This record gives sequence, structure tokens and C-alpha cells, in this order.
Amino acid sequence: MPSFLNSIGEGWLSPKYLGWLWDGWLMTLWASLVVTLGALAFGTLIAAVRESGRTVWVAATEVYLSVFRNTPLLVQLFFWYFGVPAVLPEGVLPWLNEVHALTVAGFEILRWPSFEFLAAIVGLIFYSSAYISEDIRSGLRGVPASQRAAAQALGFGPVQVLRYVVLPQAMRIATPALVGQVMNIVKNTSLGMAVGLLELSYRARQAEAESWKTFQVYGVATVLYIVAIALLEVMGHWLQRRQSRSLVR
Repeated sequence: MPSFLNSIGEGWLSPKYLGWLWDGWLMTLWASLVVTLGALAFGTLIAAVRESGRTVWVAATEVYLSVFRNTPLLVQLFFWYFGVPAVLPEGVLPWLNEVHALTVAGFEILRWPSFEFLAAIVGLIFYSSAYISEDIRSGLRGVPASQRAAAQALGFGPVQVLRYVVLPQAMRIATPALVGQVMNIVKNTSLGMAVGLLELSYRARQAEAESWKTFQVYGVATVLYIVAIALLEVMGHWLQRRQSRSLVR
């Protein structure tokens, strides 16, 4: 734990509890990063499928969006944590709960995540991708039809038109909305505590239950959430300015 947290902890919260909150904050950031990457990839795929015009696939994505956007996130997390294990083949869940690690020359370089982490991440990816896909789809629709026509005239195939011409412009249009969705992902990770994800809210509840310093614990947790969101906001503004300069050039 950084030394500045130790100095704050003296006379307010002990280094032990600040360490718990710091670990929870790092887990929140890590989980948010994994969910963001997964939801962006899956959301982009869903948006592309919806724009393809193929009736069967469009209908399938509409059902997907209806299910994941119209049910509470907490219920979805419970489904992945309690429901899915009930239908897994015997022996799969115990294997998932075991400790698996990749070691090289006696050093552990990769550890298989806990089932709690996997359930929370999968649930958040499926939930977040339903919203991200709509933002990306709005960006796709914001690209002028003339751009597609010009690319096709140059001999680009449908996939090439989407990948090299339409999607880069759509992502630039959708950037502000996507930054907002990433902020929501950071905040939504707090619901992961319901399935045992050791993120910031879970650690805060642990620290409060043992220290009985409710105001101090949740005050620090609130500040850490604010810092995470502020960093995302700064990154979002920087990205938009960079895109604007690139567009001008």
C-alpha cells in the first residue's frame, strides 16, 4: 500500500483498513477494464449484425437486447453465479473453484480467476454490451451514406467498408456516449459484491463491519470512486480533443 495512505490512516483509519479499500479499488479498476474491453468487442459485433439487415440475426439481437436491458443487473449476476452452476456438468464447478496457476521456473505468472470474478465479469459484459451496442449503432447511423458508396466504388467489400471506413468514423461519433458507458461500468462493478467480487464496495463493507467507522470507511470509498470517474472523464476529454485534431488534419 502506498506510504501516503499510511499517513492518512494514522488517527483516522488504520493502514489495515485503508489497505483493504486500496485493494478493492484496484480490483474495481481491473474488473472495469476487463468488462469494458469485452463489452466493446461484443457490443460492436451486435451493432454490426443489427446493421447487416439479415432478418434472422437482427431478430436474435433484438431478443438479446430486450432480455439484458429489461432485467435488473443484480438478477443477472445472480443468474450467472447461482443459476448457471446448477446446469453445469458435474465436476466443472469444483474445477472452477480450485486454484490454477501457470508457473515458469518456479514463479507464478498467471492465476486462474475465482468463480466469483468470472460470474461477475461475464454478467457485467453481457449487460453492458447491450447498451454499448446501441451507442455504436447510433454512431454507425451517423456516418453519411456517401461514405459507404464511395468505399464501394473503390472496390471495397462489405466487411472492408465496415472495418476501414464506417466503423472508425462511427466510433469517433460515439466516443462521448461510450465514455459515459465506461463510467457506468465502473459504478456497476459495485453490484459484484453480491456475488463475492472483492471490489471496493465489498471491501468497504468488510472494513466498516470490523472497524465500526462507517463515516470514515464510506468516505474514503466515495473519494476513490470519484477519483476513478474523474480519471475517466479526463481521458474522455483528451480522446475527444485528439480525435478533433486528427479530423482537422
